[in-house]
Amino acid sequence: MNDSPDYQEAHTDFRHSLSYGGYLALDDLLSLQRPLTDAHDEMLFIVIHQVSELWMRQVIHELRSAMQLLEEGRIDPSLKMLTRVVRAQEQMTNAWEVLKTMTPADYLEFRSAFGAASGFQSYQYRMVEFLLGNRNPFMLRPFAHEAQRHAELEAALRAPSLYDLSLRLLDRQGFELPAAVLERDFSRPYEPHPEVLAAWLEVYRHTSKHWDLYYLAEKLVDVEDNFRRWRFNHLTTVERMIGFKRGSGGTAGVGYLRKAIETVLFPELWQVRTEL
Repeated sequence: MNDSPDYQEAHTDFRHSLSYGGYLALDDLLSLQRPLTDAHDEMLFIVIHQVSELWMRQVIHELRSAMQLLEEGRIDPSLKMLTRVVRAQEQMTNAWEVLKTMTPADYLEFRSAFGAASGFQSYQYRMVEFLLGNRNPFMLRPFAHEAQRHAELEAALRAPSLYDLSLRLLDRQGFELPAAVLERDFSRPYEPHPEVLAAWLEVYRHTSKHWDLYYLAEKLVDVEDNFRRWRFNHLTTVERMIGFKRGSGGTAGVGYLRKAIETVLFPELWQVRTEL
């Protein structure tokens, strides 16, 4: 019945108070989907990428907070944030399944409209990579025309990554890692080190004694595992839509994405499984 008491007391007058749409700025948000063509599937393409950017914003927020907590030596609260990163990554990975409903013919209807625009130029994706430790100074170049973005990325490139901060914590808890690991050039990719492997082996062989570090290590593996899944789904989505054509941003497309999958962010945490 329309006069059901279940909702009769709901607020309906928002002339002088904040509404749901106002709080979320929905008028602004829903005005940002601006297809360049009349192709039906261009809306899907835009929405999927915008939603992914929103999830990446949340991932960056959680990663930064978790890293700050690790720097302070507070493992337990950081785990909640890393868990949230993992759940957000799952949403990003599942988004590719929706995009896969678009066929190559559908994509070609609007592909030429956005020219050289590409996810390769995503500031937030590059920030996620830098925070997780995938470092390459070349990746700053697409942002040379945006001074603030370039500066933010360069700062992240030269600062300790999530794994670097985890290794510093490992050192502070008595594992005495070498300076070559703790004070390296953070702008370069991390290189595995036998003393780091030995420390993680100790953690994994005596989990009850080092439970906080063990749980942190497994959470890091969760993050990298989901990052790989996202990349794999990205690869298969691109391959089924454009085959082996070059990407819109000028990369080798599928070839570039396949090479990216080979990147290992936390190498000793994977190697430790073989050594146990």
